[in-house]
Amino acid sequence: MDIIKELTNAFLILIRSGTVFRVVYCFVMMGSDEENEKAYKKKIWNVIIFYILAESCYAIKDLITKYYT
Repeated sequence: MDIIKELTNAFLILIRSGTVFRVVYCFVMMGSDEENEKAYKKKIWNVIIFYILAESCYAIKDLITKYYT
């Protein structure tokens, strides 16, 4: 069970850091490429939606593992 917790923590760190880096990258690209600003805003919203869904999946997994252990 410890391996699963370590993997979960590693994936959460990767998801969180990847989300932050992607949003920062999109903001930087929006500043330098004003023609595609709308596309980068959509990408930012997609990243935020992915982050919410990923965190929700891990919250549900934690609830299920606590319930059955």
